Amino acid sequence: MPTDDRARAVLAAGVQQRMVRADDLMAAVNRAIRLRRRALIVSTLGDIMGGAQALSELDFSRLIRRYEIPEPDRQAVRHDEQGRRRWLDARWEWARLIVEVDGCWHMDAATWWKDMRRDNEFTASGYRVLRFPAFAVRCQPDDVARQIREALRLGAGKLARP
Repeated sequence: MPTDDRARAVLAAGVQQRMVRADDLMAAVNRAIRLRRRALIVSTLGDIMGGAQALSELDFSRLIRRYEIPEPDRQAVRHDEQGRRRWLDARWEWARLIVEVDGCWHMDAATWWKDMRRDNEFTASGYRVLRFPAFAVRCQPDDVARQIREALRLGAGKLARP
């Protein structure tokens, strides 16, 4: 791939589409004697194994580390009103905070409403939800980190942090 981001995206897409398992990719990296971008690949696979499934979620993982924000639960499982399994991008249970990173498909009106309805349900049950477009995570990380930190600080005041 011509850029680091494209290399990261290919790794994430292969795992997300279940074409390959992250463990198998890591084993191949460990067997390779010479490998361009080894550190990037190992770091990316670590994030994927931790729950990141898209380039935007990999960018979010990088942001969390860069700004020394406490590590969230990634791809936390929840069940919708029909009992189907759904996943949250990031959750800090101790702060009752959920963060979602949205790609461009979330701008579709029906998807946008579905997201809002779900966020409203979380809010009614005592959670706070922060939503960020993928471009903000990548291009405005200071603002994203500041908002997450503030929400975590407010949440820590309500609950004891582990």
